[in-house]
Amino acid sequence: MSEAKKGDKVKVHYTGKLKDGSVFDSSEGKDPLEFELGTGMMIAGFDKAVTGMKLGDKTVADIPAVEGYGEILEEMIIKVPKEQLPPDLNPEIGQQLSMQHPTGGAMPVIVTAVDEQQVTIDANHFLAGKDLVFEIELVEIA
Repeated sequence: MSEAKKGDKVKVHYTGKLKDGSVFDSSEGKDPLEFELGTGMMIAGFDKAVTGMKLGDKTVADIPAVEGYGEILEEMIIKVPKEQLPPDLNPEIGQQLSMQHPTGGAMPVIVTAVDEQQVTIDANHFLAGKDLVFEIELVEIA
């Protein structure tokens, strides 16, 4: 039986958890996730965990932040003067907003602090800085 290798199109069922056991994503009840190994479609640690698996194999992969969504980058935490925000916006801590990325696309950000003069937003991926655990089952190699 062949092992999954770089360039293979694979399908997996997965459950992604934080170290405390809370689930942040899962394919349960959905079609399996399909991607090509080694092409950067997935985080590095996930790719590495699937590489070498055989059809039907199951594994639990501990993925450190550096092989996941990276460490938290301080330059992605930005203080914005309130007068630069839309006048009808009433920002609250934990609120998700969308900013325009310099390349033109939309970028999700989270409000982390609000005071009289400014709003602090965090543009890091919500899983940045977190070690992850993925339960993975390889269901197809093409």
